[in-house]
Amino acid sequence: MTTIKLSRPLVFFDLETTGTSIVRDRIIELCVIKIMPDKSKSTYLQRFNPQIPIESGATAVHGITDEMVANEPTFSSKVEEIVSIFDNSDLAGYNIRKFDVPLLVEELLRNNASKIPIVNAKYIDCMSIYHKKETRTLTDAVRLYVGEEFQNAHSAEADVEATIKVLDGQLSKYADLTPEIDFLNDFSTDGNVVIDYAGCFSRNENDDLIFTFGQNKGKKILENKGMLEWMLSRDFAEHTKYIARKILNGEIK
Repeated sequence: MTTIKLSRPLVFFDLETTGTSIVRDRIIELCVIKIMPDKSKSTYLQRFNPQIPIESGATAVHGITDEMVANEPTFSSKVEEIVSIFDNSDLAGYNIRKFDVPLLVEELLRNNASKIPIVNAKYIDCMSIYHKKETRTLTDAVRLYVGEEFQNAHSAEADVEATIKVLDGQLSKYADLTPEIDFLNDFSTDGNVVIDYAGCFSRNENDDLIFTFGQNKGKKILENKGMLEWMLSRDFAEHTKYIARKILNGEIK
C-alpha cells in the first residue's frame, strides 16, 4: 500500500456474518488490517459466537458453521476492543457502504459500545471504484488489478488482503484517481453525506432531508414526520431509528 497518502490510519475490514440482514444477522468473523500513515500495518482477526444459528446459505458462501464458532467469544465481550481498533481511523473495503458498515454499527449499538468510532470516518469503497471503472466482482477485480487468481474468496482475511491489493492496483491503473482520502471518499460515495448507515435517509440538492425508499422516496422528511413514527415501530436498523428520533426531537434538520 505504497501509493496512497494518509494523514491518519486507514482501516481495511471485512465481515463474515450469519446472513444478509443488517437488522437481524450477526457478525461471526471480523478481519481488520490497519495501515498507519507511515505505512506500517497491523492485523486483527477474530471469530465470534453469534448466539443465533448461521444460515445454511451463508455457510455455503464463507464455510463457517455453528460448530466452528461455538467456543468463540461473543461480540459483546470484545466490543470495546473493536471500538479502539476503529477509533480515529478512516475506512476502506469492498462493498462496505451498503453492508459491512451498517451491520458493524448495528452490532456496536446492540452491544452498548461506549461510542460509534466511525462517525467521522471517510470511506473508500473499492467496489464503488471498480463498478464505475469496470463493473465486476472482487475475484475479477483481483485478476484485473493484481494479475492474480484469487484464492480463498469469502475468507475474511483473504478478502481484506485482496482488497488492499485491488486498491493499490486501481490507484496505479487510473491516473485520474488522486491517492488521497478526501478524493477517494468523494469518488466512492459520490459526495453523499452519511445520515443513517442503512441509507434510508439522504439530502436533496437543496439540503432538505428526504426518504430514499418506497412510496416516500424523495419526499421531505420534515413534511412527513408520521413516516418516522411508523419506522420506529417497524423492523428498521437501530441506527436508522436513532437518527429518526433525533430528527423528531429537532436535533437534526
